[in-house]
Amino acid sequence: MSAIEIEGLTKDYPAGFLQLRRARALDGLSLTVERGEIFGFLGGNGAGKTTTIKILMRLMAPTAGRARILGRDVGDVAVHARVGYLPEAPYFYDYLTARELLEYCAELFGYARAARRARAAHLLRRVHLDESAWDRQLRKFSKGMLQRVGLAQALVNDPELVVLDEPMSGLDPIGRRQVRDLIAALRADGATVFFSSHIIADIEVLCDRVAILHRGRLSHLGRLDELRRDEDAAGHLEITVLGAAVATLEDALRKVEGARVTASPAGARIDVPAETHVDAALAAARACGARLVSVQPVRLSLEDLFVGEGPRTLHAD
Repeated sequence: MSAIEIEGLTKDYPAGFLQLRRARALDGLSLTVERGEIFGFLGGNGAGKTTTIKILMRLMAPTAGRARILGRDVGDVAVHARVGYLPEAPYFYDYLTARELLEYCAELFGYARAARRARAAHLLRRVHLDESAWDRQLRKFSKGMLQRVGLAQALVNDPELVVLDEPMSGLDPIGRRQVRDLIAALRADGATVFFSSHIIADIEVLCDRVAILHRGRLSHLGRLDELRRDEDAAGHLEITVLGAAVATLEDALRKVEGARVTASPAGARIDVPAETHVDAALAAARACGARLVSVQPVRLSLEDLFVGEGPRTLHAD
C-alpha cells in the first residue's frame, strides 16, 4: 500500500472580474508516493504545489480526479489522525505559549494530562526550540521560531505520513540543517515525508524521489540519478577548446543548431544540445584554429531540470 496515490487530479478556480471564466491550477496530475520515502515536490510560484497539498489534507475539493492517503480516500476523516501537516503559512492562537499550543494539540489527539506535557516538551526539544522560549506567547516569536513550533505540532500524533508545505521557510542556515536532520530521522523511524520546497539544495540532499510541477502538470518524476541520466541521454555535450577567441568561435558556430560558446579557465567551452551536432561544432572550431581539449557529457543538476522549458514526464520504475 502506497502512502499517497494521486490519479488525474484537476482543480479549476473561478477567474476574472466577474469570475465567469475558469483558471486551471492542476491539470490531470497523477503520482504515487511509496511508504518510507522522502518525496520532494518542486515547482515555481503558481505551479500547483499548495493546491495539491490542500486537496490531500481535505481542505479543498478537486474538480476531477481522486487522491488517497495511507490506503484511504482523502475524504475519510479518520485517516487524517495518522497524518501530520504543516501548511505554508500556519496560523496559531498567538496568545498561547509554545508549550500550551502543543499540549492543546496533544489533548485533541486524546493524550492524558501528564502525557500531554511530556509530549510537548519532547517535541520542542526535537525541533531545537530554546527552552527559554517554551512559555513565551507565540505573538512574540520570530518567523523562524514559529516555523519550529509548526513542525512540532505536525508531529504531535506520531504520524505515519508527514506533509510539509515549505518547511524551511523563515529558517536560517543552522535551522535548515536541523530540519533536514529531523526529516531524515522521521524516515529512519519509518514515517513517510512529502514536502514542497523552493530551496533546490534541500531537495537534492534529502529526497529519494522528486516531482516537478509546471503550470499544474507533472514535468518530471523519479529518482534524481535517473532523471539526470535520462536528460543526459539526450546528448547534451560540452566541448573545451584552446587557441581561439570566444567572439571568433561564436561567429564560426552560428550555423550549428543550439551551440553556445562561453569563456572558461581552460580556454573556451562550446555547449551543443545533441550528439548529432558535435562533428559540425568541432569542424567549425578547427576552421578558426582552435585545438580540442575534451568532449564530455554535461551532468545536469536538479536546478537544470527545474528551469528546463516545457513539461516532460519521466517515470521511474
